[in-house]
Amino acid sequence: MTEFLIANMAPLMFASLVVFLLCGFPVAFSLAANGILFGLIGIELGLLHGALFQALPERIFGIMANDTLLAVPFFTFMGLILERSGMAEDLLDTIGQLFGPVRGGLAFAVVFVGALLAATTGVVAASVISMGLISLPIMLRYGYDHRLATGVIAASGTLAQIVPPSLVLIVMADQLGRSVGDMYQGALLPGLILTGMYLGYVGLVAIFRPALAPAMPLEARTLREDSGASGLRSLAWLFAIAVAGAWLFANRVYSADAPRDELVVVSSMVGIGIAFVIAILNRILGLGLLSRMAERITFVLIPPLGLIFLVLGTIFIGVATPTEGGAMGASGALLMALLRARLSLPLLKQAMDSTTKLSCFVIFILIGSSVFSLTFRGVDGDLWVEHLMTSLPGGQTGFLIAVNILVFILAFFLDYFELAFIIVPLLAPVADKLGIDLIWFGVLLAVNMQTSFLHPPFGFALFFLRSVASEKVKTASIYWGAVPFVIIQLLAVGLIIMFPGLVSHDGGHVKSGVQQELNLDQLLHGGGGGGAAGPDDHGASDLMRQLQGN
Repeated sequence: MTEFLIANMAPLMFASLVVFLLCGFPVAFSLAANGILFGLIGIELGLLHGALFQALPERIFGIMANDTLLAVPFFTFMGLILERSGMAEDLLDTIGQLFGPVRGGLAFAVVFVGALLAATTGVVAASVISMGLISLPIMLRYGYDHRLATGVIAASGTLAQIVPPSLVLIVMADQLGRSVGDMYQGALLPGLILTGMYLGYVGLVAIFRPALAPAMPLEARTLREDSGASGLRSLAWLFAIAVAGAWLFANRVYSADAPRDELVVVSSMVGIGIAFVIAILNRILGLGLLSRMAERITFVLIPPLGLIFLVLGTIFIGVATPTEGGAMGASGALLMALLRARLSLPLLKQAMDSTTKLSCFVIFILIGSSVFSLTFRGVDGDLWVEHLMTSLPGGQTGFLIAVNILVFILAFFLDYFELAFIIVPLLAPVADKLGIDLIWFGVLLAVNMQTSFLHPPFGFALFFLRSVASEKVKTASIYWGAVPFVIIQLLAVGLIIMFPGLVSHDGGHVKSGVQQELNLDQLLHGGGGGGAAGPDDHGASDLMRQLQGN
């Protein structure tokens, strides 16, 4: 029996964790309990050294001192302030007026607003619930098909997984031992492509099944000129001037050697600034150059969009770390809410309470995963996972297929934070050994987890929407409405695998403030925040052997 336990400690430990999770125990405590239990068993069997547990306090303090994870509460607070200050309602109303005359206009507006809300909140639950409360009643009032309306809302809310700045990408970067900026750069184009595919599907439905996505009635289009004109001409001119300014800046002013993603973000920020300055001058000086539509869209859309691009731009060009960018975003959100007279003490209390809960949730899971991983690596769990995954037929292809199937299934039952802290640290070293770029691998996993959020009947986004949808909307409609978007998500996963160049980044960066080289002190004290082994972590297993009693 003793020989069996020693030989199979790693798979027994992993199986025990699965049993704990299936029994409904909290993830953080399941991880920590398994780590401590099997650590004690390993010490009793002589497999591990007693010094293993002496490292736990310092390792926990090392996690708490990880500056990268400070970005989580900052970005969460930023998104909650923008969401609860009425930004979503204003955006949906404004963009809905813009696309109102077009069939499927409200659905287009939901996708655009969902992408912006996802970029600001970074939390799927907040995005889906907000859009469900705001947009679903309006879409149903104007005769939208229940399945189309619910599918668009659920899918656009899940964009919080992949559209930077995303909390998922921050955690993923930390666990992969890579720069958050590189992760943002890598996810930018896939996020935009996925958003475009959503819009394309809505457009096809509006063309071939117009009864499912009608245009807004004329009486609902209130944002018009006194003459009855739509005011789109001045908006088109403003847009053209902003694009021209951004193009001139990109080609004549900014560095020609800059990465494509950085160039797009910084140039977009310049174009947005030009449009905003023109709108302000027009209002202050009373020039009358812009229509009501153009002014409304400028003053409602540009501030949150500009804040997002400002945060991303400073991170991309290296002016600010993700933590500093998150702090700037939170300050900008407070300023925007204050200028719009939407900032109040109850709103601040609600945002701070939700931010604290989410941050504690993340940190507790990370602490639990660190306790688990310390024991798991001590019993050669990393080698067991490596041998299991590298023995799969097909090399990189077989590994990617198996991993995507595994993550897809596990995402039915586990939150993305739980997956990032449990599964990613086990798979990342194997992916690195197989020569897979970890930024690309992280983006692929994020899109995969996003797909699982929509898969009926287990998708979390569907349950979030069900909780706020009216009784008139049947659960079956929510499930069937998500199916086309699940197919779109799977196509996106396939595109990323077929065209790795879609995930672009500078490369060669490690996460801020963390040495890539692993030494004994780092291993024992957890100074890196519990991330996965990077390309220079090959000595980790050898160092763990020093803690074993063999």
